[in-house]
Amino acid sequence: MASPRRSLFRPCIDLHDGHVKQIVGGTLSETDPGSLKTNFVAKESPGDFARLYKLHGLEGGHLIKLGPGNDEAAKDALRAWPGGLQIGGGITEKNALSWIENGASKVIVTSHLFPEQKFSLQRLQTISSLVGKERLVVDISCRRKGHRWMVAMNKWQDITDTEVCRGTEDNYQTLDSLSNYCSEFLVHAADVEGLCQGIDEDLVALLGKWVTIPTTYAGGAKDISDLSTVQRLSDGKVDLTYGSALDIFGGNLVRFQDVIEWNKIGLSES
Repeated sequence: MASPRRSLFRPCIDLHDGHVKQIVGGTLSETDPGSLKTNFVAKESPGDFARLYKLHGLEGGHLIKLGPGNDEAAKDALRAWPGGLQIGGGITEKNALSWIENGASKVIVTSHLFPEQKFSLQRLQTISSLVGKERLVVDISCRRKGHRWMVAMNKWQDITDTEVCRGTEDNYQTLDSLSNYCSEFLVHAADVEGLCQGIDEDLVALLGKWVTIPTTYAGGAKDISDLSTVQRLSDGKVDLTYGSALDIFGGNLVRFQDVIEWNKIGLSES
């Protein structure tokens, strides 16, 4: 009998002004640039991080362009590991194919699906048809509003009309319906992103109940034991990204070598 799936570590490369950075979620604002809080700015290039991930076989990582001025940095990472990274940030049907041609394994789309903060099924269908379902990741990064989580866009500043939920048969703004057009979900818990104060366990548990396609959660991870917690809460259906807590991003809470070892065990069991 096959062992149940084990939650894995998924790497990230966040780009801001052409550099690899770790930023506190929700502080990146076009209208108030002075509010930005940065935890880490790398001396290494985006390509250096991509080569590091490639060396250790850490597939499925997300490369996120946080604002303008990051295209060349993103291409540097993609050249270092063609087919090894997914790319997000400003993705639309006008540029999605060019990023695939530049070496991205998949494109990640968020804000483009929410004109005037309202979900557009037509836009989702269009970009899915263009690149193919297997090449599309939908970013449903969100903010907590009471007992609900609402999708946030524009660097997590604007709340949309879409709730992260399984939903009902007549509600097309749901995980079940979205999964008809994409192959993965990426979920940043914007309220805890970059704070290193713990993951949103309630959200992870609900994702474990709801998702039917590969899903990566990011936000608040601060200890190697968080991988075990995500494994338990989601029954292995959700993977985990570490950011500011990780030593390769200047943190002192989680060793990169430890997450590599975790993945080795998990992949050997699968």
